[in-house]
Amino acid sequence: MTKTTSGDQQLPIQPVGKPILCNPYQEPTEHWVYDTETGTAHRQQGRRRASYWFRTRRVATQQLALKGFAEEERADLPLVNALRHDVRRWREGGYEGATQVTKELLHFWWRDDRHRRLFFCQLEAAETMIFPNEIRLSSKYLRFKPAFEDRFLDQLQDLPADPNLPSLTRLGCKMATGSGKTAVMAMLIAWAFCNRGKVPSDTRFPSAALVVCPNLTIKERLQVLRPENPDNDYERFDLVPARMRPLLHSGKVMVTNWHLFLPQSEHVEGGASYQVVDKGPEGPDAFAHRVLGDLYDRAPIMVLNDEGHHAWRPKPSDEQIGQVSKSARRPRVQKTELETATVWVEGLDKINQAVGVRFCIDLSATPFYIQGSGYVEGSPFPWLVSDFGLVDAIESGIVKIPRLPVSDTTGRPEPKYFRLWQHINDNLQPGERLPGRSRKPKPEVVYREAEPALRTLAGQWVERFKYIQNATHAKDKTPPALIVVCDNTDVAEIFYRNISGEEEIEVVEEGRRGRKKKVKKTAYGHGRVFPDYFSNREDFKPTVRIDSKLLAQAESGDPTVSKQDAAEQLRQIVATVGVPGKPGEQVRCVVAVAMLNEGWDAHNVTHTLGLRAFGSQLLCEQVVGRGLRRIDYDIDKNTGRLPEEYVDIYGVPFSLIPFKGRPTQASAPEDKPKNHVRALPERADYEIEFPVVEGYVFALRRNVITADIDGMELLRIEPEIEPTAVFVKPRVGYQIGAPSLAGPGEFEEQDRHVYYESTHLQTIEFEIARQVVALLVGNGRQDPGREDRPKMPLQSRHQLFPQVLRLVHAYVNRRVDFRGVDPRELGQQKYLQRVVERLLDAIHPDESHGEPPLMPILNRYKSAGTTADVDFKTTRPCSTTTYSHINLVAADTARWEQSAAFRLEQAVLRGSARFYARNDQLGLTIPYDFMGVSHHYVPDYLVRLRNGVTLVLEIKGMETEKDRAKHQAAKRWAEAVNNWGKLGTWAFHVCKDPQLLGHELDHLVKAPVPS
Repeated sequence: MTKTTSGDQQLPIQPVGKPILCNPYQEPTEHWVYDTETGTAHRQQGRRRASYWFRTRRVATQQLALKGFAEEERADLPLVNALRHDVRRWREGGYEGATQVTKELLHFWWRDDRHRRLFFCQLEAAETMIFPNEIRLSSKYLRFKPAFEDRFLDQLQDLPADPNLPSLTRLGCKMATGSGKTAVMAMLIAWAFCNRGKVPSDTRFPSAALVVCPNLTIKERLQVLRPENPDNDYERFDLVPARMRPLLHSGKVMVTNWHLFLPQSEHVEGGASYQVVDKGPEGPDAFAHRVLGDLYDRAPIMVLNDEGHHAWRPKPSDEQIGQVSKSARRPRVQKTELETATVWVEGLDKINQAVGVRFCIDLSATPFYIQGSGYVEGSPFPWLVSDFGLVDAIESGIVKIPRLPVSDTTGRPEPKYFRLWQHINDNLQPGERLPGRSRKPKPEVVYREAEPALRTLAGQWVERFKYIQNATHAKDKTPPALIVVCDNTDVAEIFYRNISGEEEIEVVEEGRRGRKKKVKKTAYGHGRVFPDYFSNREDFKPTVRIDSKLLAQAESGDPTVSKQDAAEQLRQIVATVGVPGKPGEQVRCVVAVAMLNEGWDAHNVTHTLGLRAFGSQLLCEQVVGRGLRRIDYDIDKNTGRLPEEYVDIYGVPFSLIPFKGRPTQASAPEDKPKNHVRALPERADYEIEFPVVEGYVFALRRNVITADIDGMELLRIEPEIEPTAVFVKPRVGYQIGAPSLAGPGEFEEQDRHVYYESTHLQTIEFEIARQVVALLVGNGRQDPGREDRPKMPLQSRHQLFPQVLRLVHAYVNRRVDFRGVDPRELGQQKYLQRVVERLLDAIHPDESHGEPPLMPILNRYKSAGTTADVDFKTTRPCSTTTYSHINLVAADTARWEQSAAFRLEQAVLRGSARFYARNDQLGLTIPYDFMGVSHHYVPDYLVRLRNGVTLVLEIKGMETEKDRAKHQAAKRWAEAVNNWGKLGTWAFHVCKDPQLLGHELDHLVKAPVPS
């Protein structure tokens, strides 16, 4: 791999060993930097500034109209960098100026104990879209001086050529393919709808969202943005707290493709065409009525442009305006893109003119102008404000890592297969080109020269295919996919014929009256490239060719265009490559012209061969992006990062990105097949259902409470973590290393004896009791605590306080281990708060005095979960199960989960247990508080004991105070669920040594069943 220097010399760009540097759930902390002289890479601390890499000219001048810069390799994106700074400060300041709904949603999305955590890039993208709309464009006051100056706001206005039309407020969001743009759209819709539902008069937050996309495949996939859809993303990603769900449903989402914006015929009425009907041109209001339907009366609306790089208006100039002849000379692809962009943007202009567009958000992996737009090719849209591109996504492990050729047997500095198309063109003989102005190579010559590369890459595919097929049945066996991207249909046809063995032939048949005629038939033979794997048969077609014209016809979704069955069948195959049970399930090779459409969502692409010209890095990224979606999103617990996944790429000359090198003659791919963890239908008898608990409630009648003090978790004072005394001494001279008692000067001990002498233990106990009562019944200024805490509103404070104080005194005397430290150390906030939280989890109505029991608050949308819903893939080590509904146990540690699983299997054989399930992506969480922050605890196992009790089992060695808070909450959870009583009897147990688990289960079976 090489890069071009100012002297046009080719320097090798060296691969990096471990491209993944960052945790995907946190802001990037380091990045790779290449030395411009040597091409080597080194790790640079801090986040990379948002910029655009290019070869010959600066492209960021449009954003700030800065001229005179001659930097050759990188141009900053100043709007993006300014907003990054401001959004970070806004976040750190608690989202000052935002509504309470916005704050609650943002904090909810940022929680690190979510069942499905959101990537940092998704969170930052949502924040960056919200901040300008809710704060800057609404003129909200900020305590800090924003880097995103007021003059930058003009850059967000997209002005139509007609000065009489209103401008569109646009915000560009660049996110790499596979980084989760759809979830970001759902987050923004939830933000707008929940705010508007809370305050219907606040038009800053639209109650209608129009989602516009390029084709029918994406339109179908984006139906998950409609809240009423049973498979919506709001529930799938848990984007809206349960109590806000009704607010979400107060809005309405419409998803369409841009083809709906095409002008309607003047002779169409009610969907039918009549010769006698002549309505005249469709005006903006009629257009808005037709397109928006029910959304019309909800204006102003919000617009989300998915793959928004299609939605641009050509730059007006004297040379372009009115010169049809120049437009006619545009390449066909440019003319198609120009038509799409014009229809798309003009449609939005009409809607804005008729009813108003509050704001328009463009989401794309490549929000840049194309050649023929009138702007510098590859320059970013001026309203681009958020950027988490491919390089950032690779370094955070969110996408697959491109693996490119770095050496071959030729000894060339740049391997042949890196820039394959250029190598073929540079070495053609005079008779090997087609006649005409294009002078393109003959298709058969392209195949001849590229066949070695194809065989090498296909051989790697076969090796990986065997690797997967030889795996156990418990693992995912979806075949990998090889993509061949060709320059034109003639090249695609010869590659398809040689790979699949399928071709159209003419045969002579006898017709009626004995007349002979020629007809075309499909003949199947053996392909030239691993025919046992890629050759097509009449009943099995592992290789498909994408007819771009036919696919475009199906993708338009335009009812006025006649769709052939073949077109729709092709679209269904292409849209479902690698999806079990769908038409594209067994596709192994895809031969396409140019590139596959956006929205092609296959996760199993492992090999890509480029056989076309790549005039820009933008085009390289668009082609390779089709293969970058990951298979596995399971975090490696040891590193805190996503494990590496790769896509092998020949012939796509990426530059200036981190990539993983791979010698072209090497074998044995590093990608391991994924373990497919799922519930087995044949083990339905082992299914375990559990309640989805969000909080607790009880209503006192006689104001009598109690707590099992001796059953509560112990609190330990921690002088080894929180010092109670310290030695100090003067620092003299320049001392190398850490401070020590050595050297000149006297030292003395300092401790907290003054604090101890100034307070009393009884005062501390009173303060604990006061806080507990305030959180139980409210303090006169606020409601009782959060949803996960028990509710006792309107109870008599003077009756509760003495009871709580007695419980506090008992806990301090019996369950606090002071470890020789002065008892008044308990007054430190960290200890005081822990005691408060433990008591809140332990206090419950005294049923012996006629009080109703503690009851759980269940999720109103899904009150129960089940092991039947488990279905995920992981590279973590797994062990096979026999007595579990779920086929595998995936391990987070080296031995503990496997040891526990073995002992549980053993316990079933010995008769103390019936069956069990690992709580891994099962969804069982227990709410708890620690140090004033609400968390959700995920226990390790569920075990159905012989006596019918379902045991919530935790495997834990060394316990921390946070662990003890979890365990106290789990006991409360079990108590409430048992009081509810609809899913059997439950208990909680902590095992500190898996080797003793069998004996502990024997003891638990003999113990009295919880009532």
